[in-house]
Amino acid sequence: MGRIMALDFGSKTVGVALTDPMKTICSPEETIVRDREGKMRQTMRRITDLVCEKDVEKIVVGLPLHMDGSESERSEKSRKFAEDLRYRLFQEGLNVPVEMCDERLTTVSADEILSETGVAKEDRKTYIDSVAASLILEDYVSKL
Repeated sequence: MGRIMALDFGSKTVGVALTDPMKTICSPEETIVRDREGKMRQTMRRITDLVCEKDVEKIVVGLPLHMDGSESERSEKSRKFAEDLRYRLFQEGLNVPVEMCDERLTTVSADEILSETGVAKEDRKTYIDSVAASLILEDYVSKL
């Protein structure tokens, strides 16, 4: 029984979260950091490594929408990232579907969670993306 992975795609980071094999617990896993926005080779390599290591059967990429539900430039970049990821997985011979999931307010909620748990403001950047990914994943799993 495989896991579901959620990705919170940002300009220089990708937050990663995973379910347990039973898909009942969603946990932050890590944040993948890159030097520049377009520098994706190592990011894609790390994601495909995690897919294999963690027995991932599905990936959910957060789709940043405006509060009215309309899309933005960031939405387009997230869709392009998901498309590139699908292609990379295909190239690697991995049959793992990639879906999009509304991620409105997940970063704000992640910051509130980190604040409430006592993580210092200057340390939150280390965790915020993976916590946001876990919130995307919780929302996705709750609808299964």
